[in-house]
Parts: sequence; C-alpha cells; structure tokens
Amino acid sequence: MQYKDGKPSDIGNQFNTYEYKRKALIDTAKAEYFSQLGDTETLTKHYGQEMKKFHYLPLLDDRNINDQGIDASGVVIADGNLWGSSKDPGVIAGKMPTLTETGGRVNRVGFKRVEISGTIAQYGFFYEWSKDMLDFDTDKELYTHINRESLRGARETSEDLLQIDLLNAAGVVRYTGVATSLDTIGYTSTPENNSEVTYNDLVQLGVSLDEMRCPKDTKAITGSRNTDITNIQSARYMFMGSKLIPTIMRMKDYHNNQAFIPIEKYADSGSSSKYSTKKNTLHGEIGAIAGFRLVVVPEMAEYIGQGKAVGGDLTYLNDGAKYNVYPMLAVGSGSFANIKFQSGKKSNSKFKIIVRKPGTFANPDDPFEKMGYASISYWQGTLILRAEWIAKILTMAKG
Repeated sequence: MQYKDGKPSDIGNQFNTYEYKRKALIDTAKAEYFSQLGDTETLTKHYGQEMKKFHYLPLLDDRNINDQGIDASGVVIADGNLWGSSKDPGVIAGKMPTLTETGGRVNRVGFKRVEISGTIAQYGFFYEWSKDMLDFDTDKELYTHINRESLRGARETSEDLLQIDLLNAAGVVRYTGVATSLDTIGYTSTPENNSEVTYNDLVQLGVSLDEMRCPKDTKAITGSRNTDITNIQSARYMFMGSKLIPTIMRMKDYHNNQAFIPIEKYADSGSSSKYSTKKNTLHGEIGAIAGFRLVVVPEMAEYIGQGKAVGGDLTYLNDGAKYNVYPMLAVGSGSFANIKFQSGKKSNSKFKIIVRKPGTFANPDDPFEKMGYASISYWQGTLILRAEWIAKILTMAKG
C-alpha cells in the first residue's frame, strides 16, 4: 500500500489530507462456527504431512468382515461377526453363540480394523505498506486495523477449509423431495415432491444418525485458547446458511404445529462459550427442530444455479436459469479432528505472523527502507474419524 501524496491510495479513498480525529469504523468480527466442534490431533515434526489412525470395528457389525468365523456347531462360516448388524430376532436367535457340555472348537469370531488418514497443507498471504502510508494517512490506527483484518481473514479462510472438508466427508447424504442428485433438486407439479426440506426429512436423518450410534451430546470448545471443553447434553448440531431461516421457521411438524423452537425457549442466559451469550449453546445457534440444534453460518456454502432448470415456482431462490441448492450439515460430536502441527515452540497460536516494519531491515530492492511487509501463515488439515456421523441434506429455499 502507498500513500500517493494524498491522492486515492491502494487501500481506498481517504477522508482528507489533514489531521482527522474520528476513529475508523470497525466491522463486526467474523467468529468461528465449525471450529467450535472437533477434537485436536497433533502432528509432530519429522513424520511427514500425513496422520493415520486405526478404527477398530465393533464385533456385531456388517462391516466387520473377516475369515475367522466358526458357528456354534463347529462349521466354518463366511463372516466372523455372529449376526452382524441384523435386528431380526430369528437371525439373532439362530446365530447365538451357545455352548454344549463339552464345549469344543466353536463360536470363533474375528475382528477388523480400517485405516483413516488426513493430511495437512500450509496456507498464507502477505501485504505491504510504505512508511509514508503510516506517517501521513488520516487514520492514526491504520496499521492496527490492517493487522486485525488480516488475522480475521486468516480465520475465515481456515473456517472455509474446514467447512469444505466436512461437506465432502458426509457419510450420510439425503436429497429432498424426489431428487436423487444435486442437479435433480428442483420444482415439480406435485408440491410434496418439491425439493424443499420437510420435518420428516429431519426426523429421518436423525433416525439414520441414531442407527449409526452418533452421540446426542456434543463436546464444544469454549476457551479463548481452544483448551476448555464443555459438554452440551441432548444436543446434536446442524449448520445451515441464513437463507434457510424462512424455510425452517415456516416448517410444520406431524401435528401441523410450528416445528421450530427458538433458542430463547430453552437456553439460559449466562456466558459459557467463546462467543455465545447463552449458556450451553454454540455461537450462531438460533433454535432447535426435530432433535437438532440449528447454527446459522453467514458464510455457509451455497450451490448457486446447480439444481434443476427453473420451473413453475419462482419463489424458490434461483440464479435466473436454475434453482439454487443449500446444504444443511449435521456434525456429530467426535466425528472429526483438527490436525495441528507441533513446530516445537510452546506457543498455542495457530497462526505464524511475521512483521517487518519500514526502517527495520535493509535489502537491495528497498535501499531507503521505505517499505514494510507482514505475512501470516498456518498449517491446517482435517482427520475424519467417523464419516457416518456427518450428514447433509440438500434442499431448495424460499425467500
């Protein structure tokens, strides 16, 4: 950035070229949303940029496929997982591991583990300014403001990276209406077949997560240094964009009553988290519906113009040619971990910031030491621990 002798500078027009006492207006900080959840795994130096863990599958699970099976009569069977995930009483009774008086080589089972992995990558940006910019600009706190905005920008890029990882990792995907893919979401002449999320969609999604044994309690990060954890009981969280608020508030339950419960109905006042003023809630939480706590994320992803071609109902948001599609992302507690790189220093700060002010360093490109710069960088990665505990609904929205 340059001062340019009072003419419009790189950062934008100035108020004037004389002393100005008024403080600059400051935008509201964009806080973290997805980062409120998730465990933390530390990747140490000299072990590459990939982290791996084993996930041991339960004995009674269809995924536990192995060659160790022997049934109660001593016959070798295909899978050593007894009855697996079956809930059929007849199947369960027929495969119960009974023993005779003499015992014998019967009822052998096996176990299986799967490997999960996540990688980290480094991200960063820098900016420059001149000494004249700091000396003569009308804002005396210009450097402070720029430094603050750069850190906010880094936090937002970090949040967007995490959001993309979670959306892509969803092990449960539910399309609304009669849609079967992203590009088939749209309007039909039969209202109940429209791709608009319903109370039943949310209930069915909750049932799917229950069957996957997704926790209903949520561990959330509350401390300013991401070290304090609070347990929010009976709270399974779903993240959505602000454009879905009207759709959710209009929703009816099975008894034709309003399905949405605003946060004021169940949350107690009292600060207990990094940003929220309500006790045992997350930042951005607006209410509950069908067993989910809803968090509105202003920067939530949107699939603009990626649905079906616009049909007879123009009240659904669209780009003029095709309908827009909006995700609702349910994230179960313990479903993912943020990968942290341990550089060897004791600092818990995620971001590495380097500042070189004018006059503090010399180089051939700036022999008069009139320019300064600052850079901010960080390592980030996501380890998906339980993809089946992450679910998304894809829906249209009405304005």
